[in-house]
Amino acid sequence: MSISGKVDPVVRPVAATDIAEALIEGLRDFQALPIYGLAFGAFYAAGGITIVLCLTAFGMIYLAYPLAAGFALIGPFVAIGLYEVSRRRERGEPVSFGAIWSTVRSRSEIGWMAFVTLFVFVIWMYQVRLLIALLLGLHASFSSFQEFMTVVLTTSEGLTFLLLGNAVGAVLSLILFSLTVVSFPLLLDREVDFVTAMVTSVRAVVASPLPMIGWAAAIVMLLIVSALPYFLGLIVTLPVLGHATWHLYRRIVAPLPA
Repeated sequence: MSISGKVDPVVRPVAATDIAEALIEGLRDFQALPIYGLAFGAFYAAGGITIVLCLTAFGMIYLAYPLAAGFALIGPFVAIGLYEVSRRRERGEPVSFGAIWSTVRSRSEIGWMAFVTLFVFVIWMYQVRLLIALLLGLHASFSSFQEFMTVVLTTSEGLTFLLLGNAVGAVLSLILFSLTVVSFPLLLDREVDFVTAMVTSVRAVVASPLPMIGWAAAIVMLLIVSALPYFLGLIVTLPVLGHATWHLYRRIVAPLPA
């Protein structure tokens, strides 16, 4: 039983074929209702561009790489609207921005999940600054992104920073992925508390560790590569991955008995 007194969702194992089929179904959702996918993708990309512009204004453009890597962490939160689009299309319900917003707003537990997501993102950015201070100097500053990458790739301290930063990032990404891969769609689909949603999400990863870790790696790599051309690739990548995540959730969590 969950802490809310309800029966815990039933988790089913999945295979690599399920992930491939979820991607295909996600692409079909995007093709069927592209306006919503493009809108949410553009919003996500605009957020990344805005943050990079702020970093440039404050002379911290060297944080663009860790930001692009960490930006993938908040993808599941931004993709909530896409899960709702897929849910409505699956049920044959009308889709509109108003209906999407109404549903998301009515799920109060999503706010707590959003807090968890943003908290991990803040930890990610703080650990980057901490590693820069410890390994590259307490008052390290770089005039350009190119200068930062030169130091990172040509000095022992820089290579250590790159190794440790990526290792910590991988751990944080795996933790957040495990907590959110099923929880956000579950909170949209059912009346459960956010703790139960996170526990169910972790159970899903434990039930199918290799396929789910492979899915996590694919999401992070696709989002990072899509963010490189000024975040513009995210306009298409985010909606396809978002819709696919919904369909993977439907394969993982067994439907409620009729």
